[in-house]
Amino acid sequence: MKLLIIEDSSPLRRSLVVGFNNLGITTDEASNGTDGLSLALNNPYDIIILDLMLPGIDGMEILKQLRQSALQTRVIILSANSQHQDRINGLLQGADDYLTKPFSFDELHARVIAISRRGIINNFTNTITINNFILDSNTMSLRYEAIDIDLTPNEFKIIEYLFNHPNQVMSTAMISDNIANNFDYISKNTIEAHISTIRKKIKSHPITATFPLKNKRGFGYYIES
Repeated sequence: MKLLIIEDSSPLRRSLVVGFNNLGITTDEASNGTDGLSLALNNPYDIIILDLMLPGIDGMEILKQLRQSALQTRVIILSANSQHQDRINGLLQGADDYLTKPFSFDELHARVIAISRRGIINNFTNTITINNFILDSNTMSLRYEAIDIDLTPNEFKIIEYLFNHPNQVMSTAMISDNIANNFDYISKNTIEAHISTIRKKIKSHPITATFPLKNKRGFGYYIES
């Protein structure tokens, strides 16, 4: 994944660059709108993280020009403007998400992962088999050999998300962001309750294999492949 970070605050910009680089994500950066727009139009990026209040060209104008040029790169707006109408305007102009300052890096990272997943979901394998458990995104089902495991829509979304990212620890915030829409939130307790129910449903069947869902205490959940 490669990100472009357009942010005029040097401390914030550098902290984002260091944070994403430490996660193995490549970044380019720009401190003003003019340089940021030039980079965005002339280089391929998976996601652009865009401040609105920028010297040179403001963020909303950058977003407008990106969409007028038919560039479909995903855009996350970062802004101190927290008014409801500001969020609506940003999304209507073509942003994929809107995050108000101050924010946590973990939440921004979760949103980057969520938006990246939307962008490449068609590239995911429709059927994934791990430890003889078969997840089928076409039929929205999970089964073990010939045994069907009856899951609710949210339970399936959790397992689908984790199966599509094997061996990657996902926090409950990341899981929530991926199984809910932009304006909903599923609490940590609710996600943990869903996972507990999934485990119980699997144990209720005569299955000898171990379901590969693991918990890294204090960090989140992952599918061990």
